Amino acid sequence: MIQGVKAMGMETCVTLGMLTPAQAFTLKEAGLDYYNHNLDTSEENYSNVITTRNFQDRLDTLESVQNADINVCSGGILGLGEGQTDRASMLRSLANLEKHPGSVPINLLVPIPGTPFEKVAPPTESEFVRTIAVARIMMPKSVVRLSAGRTEMGEAMQALCFFAGANSIFYGEQLLTTDNPDTNTDQILFKRLGINQALSNPH
Repeated sequence: MIQGVKAMGMETCVTLGMLTPAQAFTLKEAGLDYYNHNLDTSEENYSNVITTRNFQDRLDTLESVQNADINVCSGGILGLGEGQTDRASMLRSLANLEKHPGSVPINLLVPIPGTPFEKVAPPTESEFVRTIAVARIMMPKSVVRLSAGRTEMGEAMQALCFFAGANSIFYGEQLLTTDNPDTNTDQILFKRLGINQALSNPH
């Protein structure tokens, strides 16, 4: 599949979970450009969110990806019961990788009824924007990607995120597991903010 997408001149990015070094090199040989593997939250908060693996497992996968010379796409989710120190810790873990991630997606949890985080208080607007700003300062050359949860933010909050350092979004309605603003809505917002859309780079 990776080779087929590359043959069409498109950039490739996959999310396949944990990887061994050998698996990472196989993906590199196929032509993979980016591997998405979020840290999700801080090491300190991780066991409160995920119990099937540990934080070090995720770091090991990112190390395998970087050793295979594949660009890393890794960020986190805000709204998992974490505090300000957890957000700082998560960003520090990303910034302390051997090489800063090429892409750092910052997600706002969209609570689903019946799930453990249904009633967890979301971060405030200022807390979310501050996280974007700190990510930009700590990883100045990374793409800081405003990701899931944009439908919950409104135009003003999104604008603050862009001004704080976010310089990318997931564009289109069918890219995420939650709803995304439609393309026309994004185009209108970009025009209001004077944001120019980057041109695609052919491969």
